[in-house]
Amino acid sequence: MEAAFFTSLLEELTYNRREGVGVMIINKKKMVLFAVSIMIAALNMRPAINSISPILQELTSALQMNASTASLLTAVPVLCMGVFSPLAASLAQKFGLERIIGYALCLIGIGTVLRFFTYSTGFLIMTSLIAGVGIAAIGPLLSGFIKKYFNEHVPFMISLYTAALTTGAVAASWLSVSIYENTNSWRVTLSVWVLFAIAAIPVWWQWVLKNSESPSGLSVPEEVKPIPWKSQRAWLLTLSFGCMAMIFYSATAWIAPLIENQGYSKQYAANILTLFTATQIPVGFLLPVLLKKVTSRLFWLWFAAGMEALGLLLLALEVVPWVGAIFIGIGAGTLFPLNLLLPIDLSKNADEAAGLSAMTQSAGYIIGALGPIIIGTLVDLTGQFYSTYVFLFVVTFTMSIIQWFAMRSVSRNRG
Repeated sequence: MEAAFFTSLLEELTYNRREGVGVMIINKKKMVLFAVSIMIAALNMRPAINSISPILQELTSALQMNASTASLLTAVPVLCMGVFSPLAASLAQKFGLERIIGYALCLIGIGTVLRFFTYSTGFLIMTSLIAGVGIAAIGPLLSGFIKKYFNEHVPFMISLYTAALTTGAVAASWLSVSIYENTNSWRVTLSVWVLFAIAAIPVWWQWVLKNSESPSGLSVPEEVKPIPWKSQRAWLLTLSFGCMAMIFYSATAWIAPLIENQGYSKQYAANILTLFTATQIPVGFLLPVLLKKVTSRLFWLWFAAGMEALGLLLLALEVVPWVGAIFIGIGAGTLFPLNLLLPIDLSKNADEAAGLSAMTQSAGYIIGALGPIIIGTLVDLTGQFYSTYVFLFVVTFTMSIIQWFAMRSVSRNRG
């Protein structure tokens, strides 16, 4: 199977690349090494976040954290994704995106391994901040790396990138409880994911930095500068992205504790989180096919919102949690790529698309980071979890209204 995959990869990545008036033949081996490097790097983007939820109750007990403080362990990396992504793009333009991605992997590794030495809440939150800065840099820069070296195969490479990212999340969600039960140490459980960084850093330095093109002429777009802050349509798209991120990261942070609170075992709750995460992989691959069948973006946005609402209802009623998790995963797996697509889909040119994408993701992730914090605060104030479902239902309904206004604004402008 592995041989078949790499044969397919070779066929997909073999192409002639034009450089000015000449034609440069891209080495097949180099392209495969770059593709594998992308996947190994992407594995590092979610374990620092997803390894928290399965053992959250142990963390809160060991460090005497309340729910609001515990929510910061998920919220801080998401906040970093909003705040530091534009800075990463600027650094990449100056020093080269290949090098900055390498440094970002180092930051994720440092933040992760420091968790083994954690003895206070503040220190643990600091590790989330360090890892979060690395995650914030890798996200947009890997997209730029794909654009630079795989310009004619972007959809194929985005699929590989997304699948690897989600695989890292699934691994952390699924294995964290087993690691905790076998080691009886939350420090080991949170820090063991440094192994992904240990694998990725030498690979990136040896396979990518030594074989990459000159840092000059980077593909990280300078067009990110004209951010359309005064555009009503841009704010609608940003709020749509923010609501999507708020629901997704709230589920990532709290779905395991919610299930465990219903009386299920810790391993069962972790399996539900894993199922929620894993469901998004096939949905992401299927969405491009579905968009060709039904081209209406609003239809799929509302379909995804409906799936999330149905899943939340099943969880709130304590009816077959794994079915609810699948529905929420279908919604999340549909909404994320759609919200990445809309700024490109609804722009008149590349400059406008870049500006919209920069705004929706930077401000959108900042909005999304509020979700886990609000849920933690509600749990502290009410002492129970049902307020969580009410909040997420409200966000889902609000997101649907924003989506309608966003699509209506686009139709009016085109008319």
